[in-house]
Amino acid sequence: MPLVAAAVCPHPPLLVPEVAGAAAPELDDLRAACDTAVRGLLAADPATVVLLGAGPVTGTIPSPATGSLQPWGVDLDVPLTPGQPDRGAVLPLSLTIGAWLLARHGVRPPVTAVQVAADAGPAELAALADEVNAMAARVALLVLGDGSACRGEKSPGYDDPRARPYDQRVAAALAEADLDGLLDLDPVVSAELKAAGRAPWQVLAGATRSAGGGWRGELLHDSAPFGVAYFVASWRPA
Repeated sequence: MPLVAAAVCPHPPLLVPEVAGAAAPELDDLRAACDTAVRGLLAADPATVVLLGAGPVTGTIPSPATGSLQPWGVDLDVPLTPGQPDRGAVLPLSLTIGAWLLARHGVRPPVTAVQVAADAGPAELAALADEVNAMAARVALLVLGDGSACRGEKSPGYDDPRARPYDQRVAAALAEADLDGLLDLDPVVSAELKAAGRAPWQVLAGATRSAGGGWRGELLHDSAPFGVAYFVASWRPA
């Protein structure tokens, strides 16, 4: 079974304390849940960790690669592999935060960065899921994705009454490792609600189905402190 574990985390820049500044303590619980999920991922003893998140196109990002938090006011580079000698390719925000989360846990296996376009369709997502499973004999998948960004009048997408039910559906699917629940998320509605996690979550569901066997999920965090839904979950073979 190529896929041996998976974790889901959000990717707000505010996860990084240097970006959050005085507001950093407000996300302490979210950071702690992400750390728990990453520790669980590494405990599966993978041969490769695959970072998967939204980006401008679909495909693997060649290493070396580096993300930057300069657009969010902090002069901080986040390399895909700590200590790499040059900057290389550019990581999108989702994978920059994923690399930052992994770097908090020291020694780890090789990491591969994979991005998926926000408008990717079912065939493209299914092909990417198969590609992820073929990357190593034991793959751990760290999926980066936010839920809706329309939870209240001060949210990035303003208030949308569909947002809470959408996020509740995602939370339930992540908690139960419900593959159909994720695969059935509507791309159009997801885009209207600015849910950046839709395509990465559906690759997760496809990779898990391709790996076979039963899976169990655990929802470690579910909140929307700034009008954007943040989920943290761990998936393991049953």
